[in-house]
Amino acid sequence: MSAKDLIIGIDAGTSVIKAVAFDLDGQQIALASRRNEYTTLPDGGVEQDMNRTWSDTAHVLAQLVEQIPNCAARCAAIGVTGQGDGTWLIDKEGEPVHDGWLWLDARAADTSRRLAEMPESRVIYERTATGINVCQMRTHLCWMKEHAPELLAKSASAIHCKDWLYFKLTGVLASDISEGVFTFGDFRTRDYSPDVIDSLGLSEHRDLLPPIIDGTTVSHELSLEAAAECGLNAGTPVCLGLVDVMCSALGAGLYDPAVSPGLTILGSTGMHMRFVRDAGEVVLNDDMCGYTMPFPGGAFAQMQTNMAATLNIDWALGLAVQVFQSQNLNVDPEQFLVSMDSLVLGATPGAAFFHPYISSAGERGPFTNPDARASWTGLDQGTTWADMLRAVFDGLVLAARDCYQTMGHVPGEIRMTGGAAKSKACRSLLAACLNAPVRTIAQPEAGAAGAAMIAAVQQGHFKNVASAVDSWVTPLLNDAVLPDDDLVRLYDTLFESYLDTRLALPKAWDRQARTRRELTQ
Repeated sequence: MSAKDLIIGIDAGTSVIKAVAFDLDGQQIALASRRNEYTTLPDGGVEQDMNRTWSDTAHVLAQLVEQIPNCAARCAAIGVTGQGDGTWLIDKEGEPVHDGWLWLDARAADTSRRLAEMPESRVIYERTATGINVCQMRTHLCWMKEHAPELLAKSASAIHCKDWLYFKLTGVLASDISEGVFTFGDFRTRDYSPDVIDSLGLSEHRDLLPPIIDGTTVSHELSLEAAAECGLNAGTPVCLGLVDVMCSALGAGLYDPAVSPGLTILGSTGMHMRFVRDAGEVVLNDDMCGYTMPFPGGAFAQMQTNMAATLNIDWALGLAVQVFQSQNLNVDPEQFLVSMDSLVLGATPGAAFFHPYISSAGERGPFTNPDARASWTGLDQGTTWADMLRAVFDGLVLAARDCYQTMGHVPGEIRMTGGAAKSKACRSLLAACLNAPVRTIAQPEAGAAGAAMIAAVQQGHFKNVASAVDSWVTPLLNDAVLPDDDLVRLYDTLFESYLDTRLALPKAWDRQARTRRELTQ
């Protein structure tokens, strides 16, 4: 057994912080986790205690160390990833200026709309290949400049979740090639773009942005202070991973130059990605929406992101549970979800339409509109609860098709991960709606695995990312779910109505948003 035969991946998500140990063949050895918490404010703000996020991360690392014999001595390296977007401000002493703003934060909706409508938005989009939306640090900083300049005056650095954890682990401030570039950079040069920063009106705050590093080539040592909290050895190499969605893309099989697949992640949010070999294949769209993020090397992931995916299912089933509870009937929500597959597959498709924009922050893909809201349409007295639930599932896969088509085309094969990947109904309906085989992966912790793979490359265990994928990912791909021909024809018809309705809704969303503001004044 090698003296250094373990790599630890940290994945600090919105809901859960995980530390996962892998051996050098990519087999998961142990996992420790802790629920994450955040605060929702009346003004649409969503914030997280930065110091608690670090202490929770140190706690799960210490838990992991306790599970594995001689873990500290065996740990070759640590890779860290975390939830994307948002804004985490620290002062010159490295202390939080404020609680971290999460990607769920909606208070900068008007700022997002203003930025997207200004002439300079075209320059920003063409450099970053990423549309402006309410989730992003660039939008948050512009809002703070106008409404909370005291926060910026106190701040020495503006970072993201994983960057904060990297700083706490190593004492080094940095951003990575994915998050730093899609927010303020040029996707062709993989570095900050003065044109983008100037166009946002943030030139005076340029010093808030930390250096961009590539975690496959650079590491820093675990500090004495962090080592004492985590139970690991000081000096252990720590690598800054890509943002969580990109680490999940690595761990779930998007990086495959031979196939150029798509990847759909149906978790709380919906991520729909396609593998792009080089910058010349990136597709820009007229609506200036979506994200483009570099992999280490020359490839990219281009993606459209739904603000909410399984959150729609959770909401719909939650309504039913509330009805049961109002009648003093006990229902286990998790068991309730398991029982839904047969109900959904047996319901009548097209009896109702559902547009899955349940997030209070609106939608960011394949269009950007902070006022977008979910809706059932087309109901009549014959519509059943099962039909309405089927419409929610259909809405998710139709939204995926909408996203892929905005990026140019649906890839010939789709890899799928996230909570909904466990659902037979979701896998079958997605394959039919996209008319493409769908493959899941036997890797339950794709995000942590992606972070660990980056560390494995940096430590020389693999020549490059492609070699790491060949060893850690390809053997875990499951057999494909093939599209059902009858359902393919059905979804071709449903998609036309879904899209026509989606294009007709913005006027209603605008009127409803104005009404809500009037009612709260």
